[in-house]
Amino acid sequence: MRRLAILSLHTSPLAQPGSGDSGGMNVYVRELASAVARSGADCDVFTRASAPDQDPLVALEPGLRIHHVRAGPLAPVPKESLVEVVPEFTDRVLGLMTSPSGLRLSDDEGGPFEAVHANYWLSGLAGHIIKHELDLPLLCTFHTLDRVKAEAGPEEVQADMPHRRAEAEAEIIRCSDAVLASCSVEADQIVELYGADPERVRIVPLGVDHAYFAPGDRAQARRALGLPTAVPLLLFVGRIQPLKGADVAVRVLAELGQPPAGPAPVLVVVGGPSGPRGEETYRTLQALGRQLGAADRLRLVPPQPHEVISTYYRAADVCLVPSRSESFGLVALEAAACGTPVVASAVGGLTTLVEHGETGFLVENREPGSFAHYVRLVLTQPGLAARLSANAAGRARRYSWREAAERLAALHDELAAGHLVQC
Repeated sequence: MRRLAILSLHTSPLAQPGSGDSGGMNVYVRELASAVARSGADCDVFTRASAPDQDPLVALEPGLRIHHVRAGPLAPVPKESLVEVVPEFTDRVLGLMTSPSGLRLSDDEGGPFEAVHANYWLSGLAGHIIKHELDLPLLCTFHTLDRVKAEAGPEEVQADMPHRRAEAEAEIIRCSDAVLASCSVEADQIVELYGADPERVRIVPLGVDHAYFAPGDRAQARRALGLPTAVPLLLFVGRIQPLKGADVAVRVLAELGQPPAGPAPVLVVVGGPSGPRGEETYRTLQALGRQLGAADRLRLVPPQPHEVISTYYRAADVCLVPSRSESFGLVALEAAACGTPVVASAVGGLTTLVEHGETGFLVENREPGSFAHYVRLVLTQPGLAARLSANAAGRARRYSWREAAERLAALHDELAAGHLVQC
């Protein structure tokens, strides 16, 4: 593969994860594109311009360029309304991809695009058109699926219903030459819920940047962040929306209460409001802390860049991931890479990342009391905590963005030898 176009319509890989609509997908697009570029291929990421001061073209590193494409207003637009700008975005991306200059930045960069990789269903709508206009293989990664979210929390999909998101996802899957799943659980969901051809669903696990996410001294990490060094510390990282379950983390904190000996645990929540109910959920979270008598042990921290968020992972005794659904669960992987045991919901990709009793614990029912039970085990049994930590860090070494890029390149080479899927 010599040149890849990556579509990320609704959120830029340059945006801060944990705020607005930015999350694991932003990390995925940026890190995977970077790994592709470092492998020797050119990589162009096309995202919607959402502010008047954004440069149309950002050369992020050799071989990797971010294009801020004008489509709709130069302002944030709720994700639920972005379907209206898909046609304009598609036309402008097509214009850039077929321009006489070939988007060349220098004599040794550029050349024809060889594949399109769409991220999320909105980008998939654009990718569907671009595939047929340019006769290119289409690869799609959905990150979240409407029918999976509907099973986990029906209220989460109400805003998407007018746009028939699930039907659009099914059409994109039928058109895609390959659908990328992050794990076997997501692959099975794509086949079972959307009737996808299993031969075209390929597993490409996410990676982790081990230069940032690695074990370190817990006390030193806490001092660097201004956190108490002598109390049990719980951590939640993620966007504040019902699907992620930050409220469960607060209830776990209250369940733990004051132990018979030693100080009571503190919970640090790192993330910002997201989605139609984000602001409401954030206010409810604050009120819940007060209602449960745990407000003085709850720390709400805005989203943090990678070089800082890794310090939070190292500072924590336990990382809580009480999501209703997760296609992969990047937070669980990042925490594990830092040697922090994870207590997570037994859903989606989390069941492939967390090895129950070996690297952390999986909770089947999402009850705060069940989470609290496993947290107590980690906090009160130093030997168990040390074993979980070592195992988690060791298992996390299996995941790298370089390997993800290599799998993507191999898949492209395979597709290039065949015929495009017709739809």
